[in-house]
Amino acid sequence: MKHKLLCVLTALSLAGPAWAEPAASSKDSKEAAKAPDSQGAVVDSKMEILRQKIKTDKKYIVSENMNLTDAEAKSFWPLYESYQKDLAKLNERIESLAKTYISADAKGPISDQLAKKLIADQLEIERAELDAKKAMLAKAGKILPAWKAAKYGQMENKMRALVKYELAINIPLIE
Repeated sequence: MKHKLLCVLTALSLAGPAWAEPAASSKDSKEAAKAPDSQGAVVDSKMEILRQKIKTDKKYIVSENMNLTDAEAKSFWPLYESYQKDLAKLNERIESLAKTYISADAKGPISDQLAKKLIADQLEIERAELDAKKAMLAKAGKILPAWKAAKYGQMENKMRALVKYELAINIPLIE
């Protein structure tokens, strides 16, 4: 049972970036990003596929690894769903920030003002994510044994790291 999480996470990561474009040179990537055609639509479409896959796989991973009793499950799953809605809102903010980075990179060097805004937005998202995680784990700690709440926290951390990795490899460093 301990290896199910590892196996599913490995399978997800080996599948490769769900919305990555084929490898291209830096120059080719910048030219594609500047193209007025459907680049944004392609990214949006691939993000939606990733979003749906993670949503489905994530609940399965949690279900298979938590070994909840019926009583625990009755209290846990509504809490889980509520937290996933909070994360979905955060993911929308992260996606918007990612698009801003991609757009800024396509236009060339960015202004100091935009750079400061990007930093502030990134830190605010991280703070909001941490606050949501703290609240969720505090609630989970009231309905689950501490070790199960900690285990759930570990799973969330691992899955969030995978999502953030997917984003990180596709967001260019700004100039």
